Amino acid sequence: MNKQKSINEKQQKKPSLLQALKKSAFAFWAMTPLLIGVIGLVGLFQALVTPRMLSSLFRGNAVIDTLIGTFAGAAASGNPVVSYLLGGELLAQGISLNAVSAFILSWVTLGFVHLPVEAEALGFSFTLYRNILAFVFTVIIAVLTSFTVQALG
Repeated sequence: MNKQKSINEKQQKKPSLLQALKKSAFAFWAMTPLLIGVIGLVGLFQALVTPRMLSSLFRGNAVIDTLIGTFAGAAASGNPVVSYLLGGELLAQGISLNAVSAFILSWVTLGFVHLPVEAEALGFSFTLYRNILAFVFTVIIAVLTSFTVQALG
């Protein structure tokens, strides 16, 4: 009898789908100002920063250019399709494949502009760990991509 009571109590405490949808909608609504700000900053950056401006950041040193590409992509962050176009422009201007690969990877996976929204939605510690790991693996994958292209070419 007691087991049946505890099962019934657990079932009654379980939120319904409608309650979950309402709670999710409220959380999204509360984050809307942050999302609008992030979208505005990303759009502003894409409109104001040209590939020529980005190419002036790079110095010709593979290690330093990889780090610069990682930070530039993380600061820029935006649509993956745009990153491929920017990457092609940077390669055409003589920027190393390490730097361009790091730029494209960090453009898509990092994103310092998104940090407040991500921390609000997923928690600060998760955001911190995810971005640290994304930074480290961006550099590693950029170097491995360059080695792979050189080995195949």
